[in-house]
Amino acid sequence: MTASERIDRTAEFVKTSLWGEGSGHDWWHTCRVWRTAQTIGRAEGADRFVVELAALLHDIADWKAHDGDSSVGPEAARQWLASLGVDANVVEHVCRIIADISFKGAGVKPPVLSLEGKVVQDADRLDAIGAVGIARAFAYGGAKGRLIHDPESRPEVHPTAEAYLKSGGTTINHFYEKLLLLKDRMNTATGRAIAEKRHKFMEDYLRRFYEEWDGG
Repeated sequence: MTASERIDRTAEFVKTSLWGEGSGHDWWHTCRVWRTAQTIGRAEGADRFVVELAALLHDIADWKAHDGDSSVGPEAARQWLASLGVDANVVEHVCRIIADISFKGAGVKPPVLSLEGKVVQDADRLDAIGAVGIARAFAYGGAKGRLIHDPESRPEVHPTAEAYLKSGGTTINHFYEKLLLLKDRMNTATGRAIAEKRHKFMEDYLRRFYEEWDGG
C-alpha cells in the first residue's frame, strides 16, 4: 500500500468516525486542519506523510470527551495505523504528536514538539480562531450547556489540565482563556502569518459583541 493510499484510507476512516459530531470537533474541523497542515508543512519543509496522518487523526478520540484521558486518542490512532502496516517509527511519531498538541490551560507548560508536531498544532489552533473559530467556540459552548456571556464572571488562567477540563466558564470567557492567546503561541512563521488576520477578526467581533450586549 502506498503512502497516498494510506492517507486516503485514513481520511475515510476519520470521516466515518467523526461524522455528525456536534461540538465543533467534527470531520469538517479535521478536514480544515488537514488542508492547513499541508499548506504549513510545505512551507516549513516538514515530513508530509507524518503531518497528514497526524492532522487526520488528531481528534479521533479527543481527550476532553474522555474525562481528560489523553491516552485514548493516541491508542486509537496506533491501532488504526498498525492495521495499515505503517512503519513503527512513523506510528510512534504520529501518536506523540496527537498526545502533545492539545491546549490544556494557559498556565500549563507545553511539551517540546517536533517540526511536524509544530505544523499540526499550528493548523489545529488556526481552526480555533477567526470566523470559523468563533463559530466553533459557540458550538462547543452550546454542546456543554455553557452561557454565552455573564459580565460578573471573570476569565481564569487554568494552572493544570484538570482545572481546564473542569472549567464551566462562559464562551466569551473562553476567548480570553484560550483563543486570544493562540496568535502568540504559534510555532511556525507560516502559522503566525495566518494567525494575524484571524486574531484581528476576533478582536473586532468582541468589540461589536460588547456594543450589542450593552444595547448599542
